[in-house]
Amino acid sequence: MSHKSSKLPIVARVLLGAVFLVFGLNGFLHFLPQPPAPAPAMAFGGALAATGYFFPLLKATEIVAGVLLLVGFVPIALTLLAPIVVNIVAFHVFLAPGNYAVVGLVLAAEIYLAVVHRAAFAPLFARAAARRGAPAATPLEAPRRVAA
Repeated sequence: MSHKSSKLPIVARVLLGAVFLVFGLNGFLHFLPQPPAPAPAMAFGGALAATGYFFPLLKATEIVAGVLLLVGFVPIALTLLAPIVVNIVAFHVFLAPGNYAVVGLVLAAEIYLAVVHRAAFAPLFARAAARRGAPAATPLEAPRRVAA
């Protein structure tokens, strides 16, 4: 592995961790200005805010996952962030078009880190027979985890 490619997982991890830590903290501290949102996005956000629990839970999860990424617990952080990233992408595609650079960066970093750490997720995709100890066709072995 080249010197540049060995640093890429660390850069992606720190960048993604910082994004979620900063935007999670912003949900509580409101230090970044929010641009006006289109009507469908406002309706969606209003409905979620009306629950009383959703946004604090979401922002706390973002903070926890951001910290986990920054300290190196990548697989658990990616697992926590996967549904959040899917909703961020869907929100910007369907309700508030735009900001595609940041959304694309977040999605790319999530996918890239999941590929880099695919060995941690391999048991999720193992066949049931293999999990019970019965012989099964062995999938391609995933490369060892890159220390990031």
